[in-house]
Amino acid sequence: MRRDFSGRTAVVTGGARGIGREIARSLMEAGASVAVIDRLPVEVPCAMKFQGDLADPSCLENFRRAFVEKLGKLDFLVNNACLTRGGLPGCGYDDFLYVFRVGAAAPYYLTKLFWDDFNPGASVVNISSTRASMSQPFTESYSAAKGAISALTHAMAVSLSGRARVNSVSPGWIEVGNSEHSDSDRRQHPVGRVGRPSDIASAAMYLLSDDASFITAQNITVDGGMAKNMIYHGDFGWKLE
Repeated sequence: MRRDFSGRTAVVTGGARGIGREIARSLMEAGASVAVIDRLPVEVPCAMKFQGDLADPSCLENFRRAFVEKLGKLDFLVNNACLTRGGLPGCGYDDFLYVFRVGAAAPYYLTKLFWDDFNPGASVVNISSTRASMSQPFTESYSAAKGAISALTHAMAVSLSGRARVNSVSPGWIEVGNSEHSDSDRRQHPVGRVGRPSDIASAAMYLLSDDASFITAQNITVDGGMAKNMIYHGDFGWKLE
């Protein structure tokens, strides 16, 4: 569905590449004025580019100030930025906290900073992950941050009642590069393929739009059904090797 966000303003964190870049691009195509903040150089032709470390609260404060000076009030906030620094046994205390600051504390603080800047009908979308509820070995830093953003979503939705709706999207396996996928890679997804950044952008655009005006404090899992596909070694051709 083609959405018209003309005259709307948006913030996308971690919008320099991957899912964040696709969300920023989709918002711009719909007519929104988009501000992107990322630690990496921002190459998308958006209304405002801000390079900085989201783990630094002063960076977030400076970004919010620059946004208000340039674009005014805010309609859409997409908290997308996160990273991983592994888990047990390699991830140390400082590394763990750094991931948490980017993936959970920054979304909280940025939402707090924009508290008085939301336009009527504003919407916040947090990008969580299926890893908030399922894991592979050595993923503790990322999984913990995503678990936190999932909990923050319903907490902030209640706190922002009447000011902004807050929802989250939990991606599954999303290919952000150009990797080739095996038949097994595809078949373990009930839809028959690995996900694309555009799949997550489509869900985010829906939640941001007025079509979702009765939806808040919710999470949408976008994983091609993979998290619901029960796999046992030796059944239906599946093998653990």
